[in-house]
Amino acid sequence: MLKVFSHYLPSHTLQQVLFDALLLFLVVLVAVVFLASPSVPDWAVFVPSALTFALLMVGLNTAMGLYRPVLRRCHRQAFARVALSLLVSIPVAYGIFGLLPWAEMAPHSLQLSVVLLLSSLLLMRGLVNQRQASSLFSPRVLIIGTGHDAAQVYRDLTRPLQRSVEIVGFLRGGGDEKLEVDARQVLPAQGLLDAVQAMKVNEVIVAVRERRGGVLPIRELLDCKLAGVRIVDLSSFFERVQGQVRLDSLRASWLIYGDGFRQGLARTFVKRVFDIVVALLLLVLTLPIMLVTMFLIVIEDGAPVFYRQERVGLGGRVIRVIKFRSMRRDAEKDGKPRWATSNDDRVTRVGRVIRKLRIDELPQLFNVLLGDMSLVGPRPERPFFVDQLAREIPFYNVRHCVKPGVTGWAQVRYQYGASVDDAMEKLQYDLYYVKNHTLILDTLVLFETVRVVLTGEGAH
Repeated sequence: MLKVFSHYLPSHTLQQVLFDALLLFLVVLVAVVFLASPSVPDWAVFVPSALTFALLMVGLNTAMGLYRPVLRRCHRQAFARVALSLLVSIPVAYGIFGLLPWAEMAPHSLQLSVVLLLSSLLLMRGLVNQRQASSLFSPRVLIIGTGHDAAQVYRDLTRPLQRSVEIVGFLRGGGDEKLEVDARQVLPAQGLLDAVQAMKVNEVIVAVRERRGGVLPIRELLDCKLAGVRIVDLSSFFERVQGQVRLDSLRASWLIYGDGFRQGLARTFVKRVFDIVVALLLLVLTLPIMLVTMFLIVIEDGAPVFYRQERVGLGGRVIRVIKFRSMRRDAEKDGKPRWATSNDDRVTRVGRVIRKLRIDELPQLFNVLLGDMSLVGPRPERPFFVDQLAREIPFYNVRHCVKPGVTGWAQVRYQYGASVDDAMEKLQYDLYYVKNHTLILDTLVLFETVRVVLTGEGAH
């Protein structure tokens, strides 16, 4: 894993992205040589333009999720991702051609050839990503611990969608830890530094919670770090691999002294400008969809079309969120708040469709313009449930230190849920976003939202 703009990217994904960008860049240059006008091309113009084109197209498809591996049997998911990439990339490619300074020198045959080659590259990448993820430089990892946490780390590192490391084995951390891993992978008792050197380990993951009484070889961990070996604790591991800040390995001191959770004026200003510009653009683009939705709601269940509901926003302040009404008018006639479920019988037929496609959230773009919400952030919850969740889940109110979002990191990473356990799971993703939010991560979440909706990989 590599940290890029405060967000972790798998090393094998970065290798694929760089390889495809280089390949597309070279293909464009070759196409220029064979298909450009008879005169010698102006390489001072063509080379930067070809590089810009390659980086933009590969970056776009990275954001659309093309480079996220899929399971071998999930052919529908693989097809949906490739189809979405082609659907978006081809018109964007033609648009970029028109903006680049070589547009007048490049004949139509050159543009068509490059677009066809781009399509072939996307198809190839979609097929390759059905295979197990691999890396040219897979780090060799040693796990300290043999208990529950060590087993969880092993499972996360060997998932088909995640595997890009070579696990050399487990080393007992000391104490009375239970054996919950394969005993055949447990290394004989030996010094940590000796094991690291003998097995050429690049990274040590400390999967032991108890650190008092000499359970961990602190001095040897320091020696390993000074020797260039990466040392990772549980909190950092789950943040890096799962995109979560895990509650079961989280302490208040880590929130206070750790990296992230920065809320500077510059970041707030940039995020606000980004919200206004993108929200206005989305309102213009989705206006026909919203008009049709309003008409269908009135036809099926009458007025009102919109539904205003109190939610908890920045700093715990109560805001009124605007949504298209997706439930019957008497959904809460008894006045008691209820969790919305994935197959809620209170949802109308039109409501079921607009909830699945997240069209019901579009009016919240007006909340964004008013400044109550952001495009990306933790989803706002109702005050009744916030009081309940804050009592039962530690650090729940940390998510209120940023504006709530129309969409969020938890929404593109976790399936639909409506319980305290689901709220706890989503909070771990929300804490990751609060800790690491940048303009790059916001853009990634917006693209991921489009992919989740159009490919059907996620739920509302």
